[in-house]
Amino acid sequence: MTRPSSSDGSQKARMGEEARRLLWRCRRGLKELDVLLERYAQAALAGASGPERRVLARLLDEPDPELAGYLLGGRVPEDPELAALVDRILAGRGARERDAIEAGSVAPREPLGA
Repeated sequence: MTRPSSSDGSQKARMGEEARRLLWRCRRGLKELDVLLERYAQAALAGASGPERRVLARLLDEPDPELAGYLLGGRVPEDPELAALVDRILAGRGARERDAIEAGSVAPREPLGA
């Protein structure tokens, strides 16, 4: 018998029902949002506290245009807890991009206007 990998399947098993529901709610139908939200949720939910999960649930209660503004358009939520969560989600995106660039699998982005 083979052991399950530490990938998606075993990670979901550790999450619990509430976390799996939050992960499902990360699927918004807009690819850019789906990628950001699902990657964050998969990385963070297994170890997230109840209050952290509630903040994520509140963020996911926002309509898609608001989420897109926060995560893709540079807008900042008025609620400080939501703003901090958006910062964490975006910081994770930046770290993954840096890792990919350092590994040579992605070319660095050119600055706008260059």
